[in-house]
Amino acid sequence: MGNDDYGKYFRENLQKNNIEDKILLSDLPSGVASTFISPGGERTFGTYLGAASTLRAEDLSLDMFKGYAYLYIEGYLVQDHDMILRAIKLAKEAGLQICLDMASYNIVENDKEFFSLLISKYVDIVFANEEEAKAFTGEEPEQALETIGKQCSVAIVKIGCRGSLIRKGTEEVRVSAIPVAKVIDTTGAGDYFAAGFLYGLTCGYSLEKCAKIGSILSGNVIQVIGTTISKGRWDEIKLNINEVLSE
Repeated sequence: MGNDDYGKYFRENLQKNNIEDKILLSDLPSGVASTFISPGGERTFGTYLGAASTLRAEDLSLDMFKGYAYLYIEGYLVQDHDMILRAIKLAKEAGLQICLDMASYNIVENDKEFFSLLISKYVDIVFANEEEAKAFTGEEPEQALETIGKQCSVAIVKIGCRGSLIRKGTEEVRVSAIPVAKVIDTTGAGDYFAAGFLYGLTCGYSLEKCAKIGSILSGNVIQVIGTTISKGRWDEIKLNINEVLSE
């Protein structure tokens, strides 16, 4: 991360939420994603990786991974193959499961061979939307789910307003998206879904409940501009999650 205002803001937010950071500083500016939102709430990113692109395999150590359950890999950073493979090696050594978010269909198309290597040999949990899943498999969501699911422990294909498909072994679950009055901005929907899903897994909940928690989170963030959810909305989210857990 850059030693600049963006980096300072990010770290302060982590500290405010009692999250320990192990951020390395770079002389380059912090990475930035400029988001362009259509009238229908769909978003397009213009990304500048900045300091994030300077992270190297030799910067990683085993201690960075100890005490955690999952390593979550963003597809935007898979271009540095050596760094990703070392991160996976250290994470596996520390007993973590590996999660991969495909991030963008064009990234998958440009590096499909490496994605195939990661998923078939190292990754436990794959998150993809239907465009990314099609870029990887050439198939529609249901068939893509089956194809990816044969290569990893848990496969998740998100299908927008139709919800999500989840497969683990022979178990397959379909969960609907929560109804919303109006989609304002889809930025962060996939990240919030993954956060909710992984939270559910760490608590030992069923795949269906994990996906429902993810849907609650993603369904709320698309109703605001940006990715910051207000305290009032968080209170409502917690109530909705408790309802799911009581089912």
